[in-house]
Amino acid sequence: MFAKIHRGDCGRGARAAMKRAMQKLGQNERGAAIIELALIAPIFALMTIGIVDMSNAYSRKLALEQGAQRAIEKIMQTTQDDTVEGTLVNEAICQVNGTTTSGGVTTCNSAPITAANVTVTDRLECVDNATGAITVMADPTDDCTVSQTETRYIQVALTDKYAPMFPIHFAGINADGTYHLSATAGMRTQ
Repeated sequence: MFAKIHRGDCGRGARAAMKRAMQKLGQNERGAAIIELALIAPIFALMTIGIVDMSNAYSRKLALEQGAQRAIEKIMQTTQDDTVEGTLVNEAICQVNGTTTSGGVTTCNSAPITAANVTVTDRLECVDNATGAITVMADPTDDCTVSQTETRYIQVALTDKYAPMFPIHFAGINADGTYHLSATAGMRTQ
């Protein structure tokens, strides 16, 4: 009526069942995609943040370049109320920061750049008519000699700093945690 069970028979069946379960579990691919995503997601997140950061920095640099160019375009529109340099500085600031109109009066916004971020430089070159040698004068208000041809230039340089969302220290970032941006535009005035 009762079969005699040997101790080894019980262990063999359990081991075989466990072996079959492990093989079945090893062949099951459910959840593999989640694990792969968990491994790759941080890399994708960092790449996305990096792309957004670089896009913002590029946009800021482009705004500086456009501001410098627009300021140079204004050189012939100076008024008696301000100097050429003052007009260029004001125009560069207005172009980069934008303007606000209130009660019919338009004013420049005060951020992100100020007059300290704008440099206007005059340059005078005297070209010797006989030899073609060019001399850059130290003082741009000087005049060339009679035997020289005078050429005057004006340049507007803008600087700004861009603080990224997540500073990556190996990507050209400065000690203060920002990227230093600059833009320059110039033209010959005479």
